[in-house]
Order: sequence, then C-alpha cells, then structure tokens
Amino acid sequence: MTALKNYDRLEATGLWRASPDEQRTEVVISVGEATLVLTDMQDRPLAHWSIPAVSRANPGHRPAIFYPDGDPGETLEIAATEGAMIDAIEQLRTAVERRRPHPGRLRFVMLAGSLAAAGALAVFWLPGAVREHALRVVPDVKRAAIGDALMQQISVVTGPPCRAPGGRAALATLAERLPGISAGQITILRGGVASTASLPGGAILVNHTLVEDYDEPDVVAGFALAQSLRAQYADPLDDLLRTGGIMASLRLLTTGDPGEVALQRYGEAMLTRPPAAVPEEVLLQAFEEAGLRSTPYAYARDISGESTLALIEADPFAAEVPEPLLLDADWLRLQGICGG
Repeated sequence: MTALKNYDRLEATGLWRASPDEQRTEVVISVGEATLVLTDMQDRPLAHWSIPAVSRANPGHRPAIFYPDGDPGETLEIAATEGAMIDAIEQLRTAVERRRPHPGRLRFVMLAGSLAAAGALAVFWLPGAVREHALRVVPDVKRAAIGDALMQQISVVTGPPCRAPGGRAALATLAERLPGISAGQITILRGGVASTASLPGGAILVNHTLVEDYDEPDVVAGFALAQSLRAQYADPLDDLLRTGGIMASLRLLTTGDPGEVALQRYGEAMLTRPPAAVPEEVLLQAFEEAGLRSTPYAYARDISGESTLALIEADPFAAEVPEPLLLDADWLRLQGICGG
C-alpha cells in the first residue's frame, strides 16, 4: 500500500503507558507493515499495535493520545512537536480502513440474529462455551494455519526465522532427542521473543541467544522442552481465543479464522509477558526422560541459581554424564543458524 510505504522509515518519540496503574515510559515509535512498533530506548520491543485497531482519545487536540481499540487504559501520548508522526498515523488509519474488507461484520450480525432466534443454541452465547466448542472442533491443520498467520503478524518484531542449512539440520537432530518434540517444530528467531514461546499448531519459538550465548546445547534443549510442557498446560489456541474474546471464537467457528485483530492482540501479549511457570517436578521428570541435565537450564534462567535451586539439587544426571545431545560439529552448525 502506497500510504504505508511513504511512512515506513518514520520515527518519533512518545510516552507509553501499559495500564492506568503504571508510569508512563518514553518510547520510540516506528511505522511497520500496517503496525506501530513501540520500543524502549535500548531498542527492545514493548508493544506492537495494528493500525486498523488504533483509536484516538482526543481527536483534533495535541498532544495526541492514542490507544488500542477496546483497551483505553493502554495509551500512547505524542507531543505536538511530533506533528509528522501524528499526521502519519491519522492518514494510515484512514487509508487502511478504506482498503480493509469488512465481510465479517455482516457475517457476525447474521449469526447473532440466528442465535437469538434459535433458543436451542443459546448456550453458545456464553464465551466459555463458544471457546471450548471451537477448541474441540478445530482440526490440527487449521491450528497450524493459525500459527503460521500469527507468525506473519509477529515477524515485524521478531524478524524472519534463522535458516542456515547446516544449522537447520542440527536443530532437527536436537529436536528429535526431546520427548514430544519433532523435527521442524523448533524455530530460532533473531529477536522479539524473550526466551521461548509457543504458537497454535505446536511451533516452538526460541530466541537466538539461547544457542549463541552458551557453550553447550543443554541450555536451548532445556528451554525448548520446558516450552513444550508449558504448551501442554496452556493450549496456545485457547490462550489466543481468551485474549481475542467471544468474537474471535465466533469468527473461528464460522470462517475458520479468528481475525486479524485477535491475532494482533495475542501477538502483543505473547511477546511482552513472561512465560508461565511449569511445576519443577514435571520439569525434572521430563529432563530425566530426555536424558538431559537440568543444571545448565537452571543457571541459564537464574545465573545465581537461587530461584532454580531445586532444579540444580535434583538434577537427574548430577552424578553421571548422559549421552551428548549433539556432536561438537553439529553444535557449532546450530550456533551459526542465524548466519553469524
């Protein structure tokens, strides 16, 4: 879209607040592919807003205050001196809105009328029932497609996956050593993800530092295994539908697509919130089944070892050396998967 290309190098500063209870933070605002990317002064991503879902709290006034549609508690204030960015956001919102198809609106209205007329389907008005029904009927191939669409959404922040051929082959070998993980399931990213994250469909996203900053593959293997367990406790698709609300569940049931706004909101949440904890006893059992030491993973999580002491003291291979996860040559290839 021409309107987007005209602003793809525009940057400005602003004051971002994640919620009314938090202090405002100075951020750098840049325009991505139909998105606003907010980073801190160290170039770390904080949030990433879809321009079609951006609303303005004070039209016509400056400093301009914007917020993501449906969440007025999260705000971005842009000073009057950053007039070029304010004008650009307004023009992009208008341009994107004009070009965006709107078939979902009519579809949702028709569905809502049908549900109101059919008392036998009244239970599906309940958000939880709709979500649980969607999770039961969505096939694995559709989950994978949703995961691919979400990957496209967050790639503005994460960059493309690392794909050096030798590194990919070594990564597949490593994945096959881990219970419940298959070759091709792990993806190494240059940024965006703090450590690991999961997508619907089973993909595990791993930050490149877990292979580049450590001397042994046990660390990245431990993080990937922990993330696989985390996805078993909290289904990523369930998490996405909870974040998107009942409309995301209804859209998934009627069109097979939870909608761009739902993907955008979940992408922001997934990249900015800390990973959920996995019970230590579950982790230790999985490490033992995988023939994997837990100590390297524990120290990578906390260099002091204070918060991960149980994983260190109960390491299933503290007194013996398990079979190496990778040959030295394969580990070197994996460390170079991002091309240097």
